[in-house]
Amino acid sequence: MFRNNYDNDAITFSPQGRIFQIEYASEAVKQGSVTVGLCSKTHVVLVALKRNAEDLSSYQKKIISVDTHLGLSLAGLASDARVLSNFMKRQALASKMTYGRPIPVERIVEQIGDRAQSNTQQYSNRPYGVGLLVAGVDDTGPHLFEFQPSGMTQEMVACAIGARSQMARTYLERNLDQFADCGREELVTHGLKALKESLNQDRELTVENASVGVVGWSVAPEGSGKKGKLEGFRLYDGEEVGPLLEKALEGSATKAEGEKEGEAQAESMDIS
Repeated sequence: MFRNNYDNDAITFSPQGRIFQIEYASEAVKQGSVTVGLCSKTHVVLVALKRNAEDLSSYQKKIISVDTHLGLSLAGLASDARVLSNFMKRQALASKMTYGRPIPVERIVEQIGDRAQSNTQQYSNRPYGVGLLVAGVDDTGPHLFEFQPSGMTQEMVACAIGARSQMARTYLERNLDQFADCGREELVTHGLKALKESLNQDRELTVENASVGVVGWSVAPEGSGKKGKLEGFRLYDGEEVGPLLEKALEGSATKAEGEKEGEAQAESMDIS
């Protein structure tokens, strides 16, 4: 059997139990520029690498604010992400108008998962060719969710999607135990370092190609028994990213110099 006998639509299974158009949509996610998400006990951070189609064009927007307590980053087709983010904005607004409160993060992620999965049940539809990292806070705390074109969603402690994201995931796995107790600035620093790991050697993070989104709770005074104040979703773009980059890259440079000094000392000991 030829593979293309089963990839003309998104509702037909191959004899191996695969839906090829879902796999093609997942390939679109893998071709997108990398984005990283991290979650601690108080904050969630999204960090993304922006691309421009050519030298004459502007950089593509990678992080989108959905509500005061919610935002997302994307890898894949930006047009599909725009459709899903607009749907999420409508759902968030409907929750405020109907119930008078922000929509829970898990609920809105389930809604976009159901919307994506329904495309595999109708012949005239195609899967969304985009992967999302959804960051938000609600009464149960901060949350980070991954959305895949198949409609599958899962909560994550840290995640990276897009091209060369395996390098970033390796960094996240190596430092996973540190994230839970990190503050806002430390979490941003870890996110930028993970993003830097995924770059080619001839590329650098700059204020033009890096974007950061942060949401969380401020830390309440000890013994007060109160929850901290909501720090609404904040997008850092352009020159605003500069101080965050300097701090993250300065730490990386200091660590690299320390490793070189250690190697030099070891060599001198071997010579003597």
